[in-house]
Amino acid sequence: MIQGTTSDAGKTTLVAALCRILKNRGISVVPFKPQNMALNSAVTVDGGEIGRAQALQAQAAGLQPHTDMNPILIKPTSDTRAQIIVQGRAITDMDAAVYHDYKTQAMGFVLGSYARLQHEYDVILVEGAGSPAEINLRDRDIANMGFAEAVDCPVILIADIDRGGVFAHLIGTLELLSESERKRVIGFVINRFRGDIGLLQSGLDWLEQKTGKPVLGVIPYLQGLYLDAEDALTQDAQKQDAKCRVAVLALPRISNHTDFDPLRLHPQIHFQWVGPNQTIPPCDLLIIPGSKNTRADLQFLYEQGWNVQIQKHLRYGGKLIGICGGFQMLGEVIHDPHGLESTPGSSHGLGLFALQTTLEPHKVLQQRTGFLWNKNSAVYGYEIHCGISHGAALNLPACYLQGAQGLEPEGAVSSDGLILGTYIHGLFDEPEALAEILAWVGLANAQALDINHQREISIERLAMATENALIPEFFQQFCG
Repeated sequence: MIQGTTSDAGKTTLVAALCRILKNRGISVVPFKPQNMALNSAVTVDGGEIGRAQALQAQAAGLQPHTDMNPILIKPTSDTRAQIIVQGRAITDMDAAVYHDYKTQAMGFVLGSYARLQHEYDVILVEGAGSPAEINLRDRDIANMGFAEAVDCPVILIADIDRGGVFAHLIGTLELLSESERKRVIGFVINRFRGDIGLLQSGLDWLEQKTGKPVLGVIPYLQGLYLDAEDALTQDAQKQDAKCRVAVLALPRISNHTDFDPLRLHPQIHFQWVGPNQTIPPCDLLIIPGSKNTRADLQFLYEQGWNVQIQKHLRYGGKLIGICGGFQMLGEVIHDPHGLESTPGSSHGLGLFALQTTLEPHKVLQQRTGFLWNKNSAVYGYEIHCGISHGAALNLPACYLQGAQGLEPEGAVSSDGLILGTYIHGLFDEPEALAEILAWVGLANAQALDINHQREISIERLAMATENALIPEFFQQFCG
């Protein structure tokens, strides 16, 4: 099990790297995260929902993502409340105190998924969540040491030296563990090191002498690495040769923001998140993303005055895309009769599509394939939503997707050709679809970008750097 001294210490990337290293060595390996809290998720081969990071790790292991890889997924809907997804299915919303009591029951589902994976794979690489030294979360823990103790699993502790204070992080974390938990830690990995490792050696020697535990490796800082983020929004520097400007509204409950990585990484696109108290800049394409609490984020949009700025953007000929919850916001009304997001009621949308959406208890979870409006550019994506939309706007679809009766219309395009709405996540992932959409925006003959290929290159690069950084004895012990 890989645990971290902090969030974003490198747990996800180390598990992904080890998955690829072991896969390349011909070892049957699977990633596993008992409990994940994230608004970035993926649809699995068995029709469920797991954290996006585990889908990345599955790719590194050469597997299709499966719900057993992440049996408990928590998707916050507010600061104190979240949707609880158990083995791929949303069961209910809970506040933090109720979920704390529920964790005893949740552990049963975690152990059930773990047992099934044990029967199918030689090695399970487990990722912890946050830090194992969160004192207030130790009781009934299922995400870190509570799980490790339950299954008698050895632990590697990883820390990010780029943040500073790496030795304090490691020593402090150990000090806050119980005696049995400290014994479970078999060694340390230091992540994101820059510079001459010889200058670090005295610190490594001190750490090993102080703790009696080995430093298993020091992984270098890898510039330009592309791996799907769990939650953090990355704001890149402006590209000097950018020929197209794209802005995305950073809603408080934005979900699946990895949808926009192909745009963010494209060499000809200046990409910008628009956050609270910021004005929508002049741009060629504006995107309203998905949301875990669509009505609350729609209210936030109005409070920011973005509704007025969107109208200005359209008057100047800018293009607008709404994805999932953002698509629902483009319509006339969003109804929530069951109070799925908060209190029952309805919210007025932006009125840009003749469309009404009703939130229903059953969540649509499915992988989708098909084409854009031209029926030539291939689309491979997925749907994760509770809303069912109806209205005349759907008569001019954005996509045609494979269904029971062949190609079926999906989404909407406005009659003036300025606005596009769809439920499809991953809209920009396929090179053909990305090129077609950029041409619609006004960037003709755009450079090709294949985000799936870039992810694969990054996984291999990460695996090679990690394998070179870890001591050989580690793999002898690890691989048996």
